[in-house]
Amino acid sequence: MSKEKQPLTQQEQLVQGTAWLTAGNFISRLLGALYIIPWYAWMGQYAPQANALFGMGYEIYALFLLISTVGIPIAVAKQIAKYNTLDQMDLSFYLVRKVLQFMLILGLIFATLMYGLAPLFSEMSGSGQELIPVMRSLTLAVLVFPAMSVLRGFFQGFNKLYPSAVSQVAEQLIRVIWMLLTAFFIMKMGSGDYVEAVTQSTFAAFIGMLASFAVLFYFLWREHLLTPLFTAQPTHLTVSTKDLLWETIKEAIPFIVMGSAIQIFRLIDQVTYINAMSYFTDYSNEDLKVQFAYFASNPGKLTMIIVAVASSISATSIPLLTESFIKKNRKETAGLVINNIVILMLFIFPAIIGAIVLAEPLYTVFYGQSDALSLGLFVASLLQTVILSLYTVLSPILQAFFETRRSIMYFVYGLLVKIALQLPFIYLFHAYGPIWSTAVGLLVPIVLSYYRIQNVTSFNRQLVMKQISLIQLLTLGMFLVIAPVTIALYLFFPPASRWSSLLYVVLVGSLGVAVYGYLALKTRLLDKMIGKKAENLRQKMKIN
Repeated sequence: MSKEKQPLTQQEQLVQGTAWLTAGNFISRLLGALYIIPWYAWMGQYAPQANALFGMGYEIYALFLLISTVGIPIAVAKQIAKYNTLDQMDLSFYLVRKVLQFMLILGLIFATLMYGLAPLFSEMSGSGQELIPVMRSLTLAVLVFPAMSVLRGFFQGFNKLYPSAVSQVAEQLIRVIWMLLTAFFIMKMGSGDYVEAVTQSTFAAFIGMLASFAVLFYFLWREHLLTPLFTAQPTHLTVSTKDLLWETIKEAIPFIVMGSAIQIFRLIDQVTYINAMSYFTDYSNEDLKVQFAYFASNPGKLTMIIVAVASSISATSIPLLTESFIKKNRKETAGLVINNIVILMLFIFPAIIGAIVLAEPLYTVFYGQSDALSLGLFVASLLQTVILSLYTVLSPILQAFFETRRSIMYFVYGLLVKIALQLPFIYLFHAYGPIWSTAVGLLVPIVLSYYRIQNVTSFNRQLVMKQISLIQLLTLGMFLVIAPVTIALYLFFPPASRWSSLLYVVLVGSLGVAVYGYLALKTRLLDKMIGKKAENLRQKMKIN
């Protein structure tokens, strides 16, 4: 007789969920970064301007997505976890069905707003009329995304993370295929109009979402959730439908703050940089678009891969933290907080240090030869990624503990600091100014959130610092191996082309992963990220 399968512990659920979401986020972000290599090359002499235009359109679009979903995906996951814990699963299905109806209406409202406000945003960004068709091509994606995000939150609330992961990959794959096909035909075989090519590249977001919907509905059918989702009625509806929706929206509002912070900060950069630099300096509008691409659009393709891991950790932990908090399991809650922070640092420290060591060849692979300004801004953006990732993990933890007002208040403090520093920093540091003002601004809610979480859970800060110090030592060990190898390669084989730079990235990157992976296995730190699989790896590699 076979043994009954044991339910997963909170730590195992966190590891498994993070693995699925990280894989989905990483693969989709990687596809979103790799497409830039041929896309950027096909844009020819207009490549920096095209990427700046693409980035400007996407920043506004990303903000509309976050506002139009009003933080619903994580809030839905949190509510489902709550009602399932209270043994009211039928109420979970009913809630999601009503939220889906509400989000379809909300998507229509915000898609209409974005279409109508496109000329205003174009003027505010200092990009001229070119941004208008780019923004309007994204409105269909804004229309359907809120409903799709509810379905992802539904799976997340049941701790089924793989459907969301697969849907993300499908969405990005179809999107990239559309982008590359249209860019090639327009730039190489058609009119050569880079604005038209960028417009089709942004319209690809809607095409990708259709693929994501298909995947999510498949998994609903496969998991036998499709019928109950659209038919189940709660046996005892203790609250009205209106109250149920309002409760979910109230839970969602702080997640807007958490989720949109980075986009809001970048939108501030977008509407201030070109306008301020036009006043402070004699640079032409075309020069300023290129500079904007250097500090905003170009690094963003790579740094957001790293931030994606942070968002995966955050998204996985919210239902688990809420469940532990409702059950008043203080020890388990504190353990989850510690694991969140340590898993983030375990990934982000070596990733950032490795990317900085390989900054020049890494930049060359994606964007061709760099100059001093583009490379310096790329490195500064990589360093800023540590701040972005910390905020992405710490802020949602407060939401899981129902600390809504504090979360909003902390964000507002950081936003005010960002606004106060923006123009002085642009004046003093030019293209570096927006990067530093964002870093300082986000440090405010990071520090405040960290100490508030500690007050709520009493997690062991000394243990956190001890494990982070160990991670730093492991990262230093990796650096001491890859830095001399990189210098030696530079002496004998300079990265003069995309192919030679790619060889650098593969060789040194693989060496870095091998060294850090060995050290993380040896010290058993990797167990926190991949769970029991770490022990299997130690046995295969004969590591004691």
